[in-house]
Amino acid sequence: MRVALLDYGAGNLHSLGKALEAEGVKVDATGSWASALAADALVLPGVGSFGTAVGALPGDRAQVREALAAGLPCLGICLGMQLLFDGSEEGEGQGIGLLQGQVRRLRAPLVPHMGWNAVESAGDPLFDGIPDLVAYYANSFVCHPEEPGCALAWTEYGERFVAAVRRGATWGVQFHPEKSSGAGRRLIRNFLVEARRLAGERTLSAAS
Repeated sequence: MRVALLDYGAGNLHSLGKALEAEGVKVDATGSWASALAADALVLPGVGSFGTAVGALPGDRAQVREALAAGLPCLGICLGMQLLFDGSEEGEGQGIGLLQGQVRRLRAPLVPHMGWNAVESAGDPLFDGIPDLVAYYANSFVCHPEEPGCALAWTEYGERFVAAVRRGATWGVQFHPEKSSGAGRRLIRNFLVEARRLAGERTLSAAS
């Protein structure tokens, strides 16, 4: 399976790429959206600013939304999760807009939020085998979905905020699984298991 790791000039590609490769997939770090959307799965990395990252999105966001809506498995991490939304207080420009809502500054005594926090998760294959997830965060902004049903997990830090979302075959997590020890590696493995299953379903559907 080929996993496209989008390079928009700000992401933490090295450690995330290593974490993905450790699960036996071929990782293609690419700045080309044509290549990214042709992969078996897509990962949007974290680290960086919203304004810089949206500058690397295609002018026509619809092609990305359509690929994700059609079932291309995707995992957005930290900033990558925020890019799935309409926009952010952090910078100008529009996100992908797959999920309705805005990204706003975290209301906490100390920002940025750096360190480990417990994650309260709902039932989803992404969290299989991780009953007591404690994950590593590095963020100043959090997502405010307008569709409450898309939220999968929450964290308390100054305020209660959404820590994970899902729509179809697209997941987003506000924390960094590649920096979250064994539990984070298990989450990455869970995503790839689902990605393989969903990619297989897409292939069968195309063949029929």
